[in-house]
Amino acid sequence: MCAHVGDFGLARFLSNAATNTSQDQTSSAGIKGSVGYVPPEYGMGGMASAHGDVYSYGILLLEMFTGKRPTNDMFKDSLSLHEFAKMALPDQVMRIVDPRLLLEVRALNNIQQCNSPLSKMQECLVSIVEIGVTCSVESPNKRMKIRDIVMEMHAIRDLYLGAGIYQDSHN
Repeated sequence: MCAHVGDFGLARFLSNAATNTSQDQTSSAGIKGSVGYVPPEYGMGGMASAHGDVYSYGILLLEMFTGKRPTNDMFKDSLSLHEFAKMALPDQVMRIVDPRLLLEVRALNNIQQCNSPLSKMQECLVSIVEIGVTCSVESPNKRMKIRDIVMEMHAIRDLYLGAGIYQDSHN
């Protein structure tokens, strides 16, 4: 995959710039971001913040796991990448996940003739999509805290690795 977004850390970047200039000169009008990743509050004159960075992270997470950009033509009217993922939780997540993510696990299931790796993978994917959805809610105060995101992602990684889903190709 090739990254095409650079919105993370706007809050830190702009807070450093604000210390070098008068607080009165700081404005959100100069904030640039990638369409689809900019949080709604920035469009309403809100200042860059860690909450905005969390929103961008949530959208990127959803994009990575669904394989759909937030600017995809299917997202019109009230349907957005956030709503698309939210509607799939928890039972339909496997239908919205990028099929390329599941190829190795399905092959492993066929060899082992059991559902354990796929069910663990599904559990991991549901958790990741839940994080993406929670990070990309419209209200900044309802988004996850960075500290909580890191803890959750580490727990998901540990479940993934502990379930034997990942097979080291060198073994």
